[in-house]
Amino acid sequence: MDDAALLEVFDRQIRRVPDATPGFRAEILLDPAPLIWVTPEVADASWGGGVFWCDLDEGNADTAIAATVEHFRPLGREFEWKYYAYDQPSDLADRLEAAGFEADDEEALVIGEVSDVLDRLAAAPEPEGITIRRLREDQEGAAADWQGINDLHRAVWHEDSTGMSTTVAAAIAADPRGTSMWLAVAEDGTVVCAARANFHAGTDFASLWGGSTLEEYRGRGIYKALVSRRAAEAAERGFRYLQVDASPDSRPILERLGLRTLTSTTPWMWRP
Repeated sequence: MDDAALLEVFDRQIRRVPDATPGFRAEILLDPAPLIWVTPEVADASWGGGVFWCDLDEGNADTAIAATVEHFRPLGREFEWKYYAYDQPSDLADRLEAAGFEADDEEALVIGEVSDVLDRLAAAPEPEGITIRRLREDQEGAAADWQGINDLHRAVWHEDSTGMSTTVAAAIAADPRGTSMWLAVAEDGTVVCAARANFHAGTDFASLWGGSTLEEYRGRGIYKALVSRRAAEAAERGFRYLQVDASPDSRPILERLGLRTLTSTTPWMWRP
């Protein structure tokens, strides 16, 4: 499948299907324009939701942006308009900026065949001194794992990820087959990398998220090992494609594993 056809499949199967994350309400709108809003329904939600698909034109884009701001403004928190470079109209990013949105870091949308990724990882050595395993299922073990993940994110990103962990844990509890969490653990028990896979039922796609690694453990193949585990899980369950919103650090690794960059995506953030 060529890049344009693959991007169309992604758009149809993933972007246009509302996310059923626990604690959030997804709505498909036609008025004032075709949009998908994802709105938090609980006060302590880990993020503010936003717009994750749109089908706009020059005649309705500004009205849709204004309606979105008025919908989310009463929540009193930031929200995201997830913009892809192929979204219309061609000046949508400029219109978002004019409406008070600010662009966060651009990422690359990379997608590849699960079978290609597994072929390229078949001979990859296991990272020495590192155990790759799933999040533990017992209550005490899971709590310790989540604490380790939070410590990892605090060390790498200098921020608290408790809210994200709570959301992912709720998603796993609601649908254990929909999300899996993987950890890379050093011999002293330190969580040095963590990543998850979302398995989108009824589609060809599994999406990969996370993968930040403690600085002193980088360059040892840990990120690739976590990709390998999640790709194998996707293959076992019959998914054809892996999809990642890749940072500049992970993009070259993923491209060497057979994923292709199809477009860019930028979170445009509106903040109170």
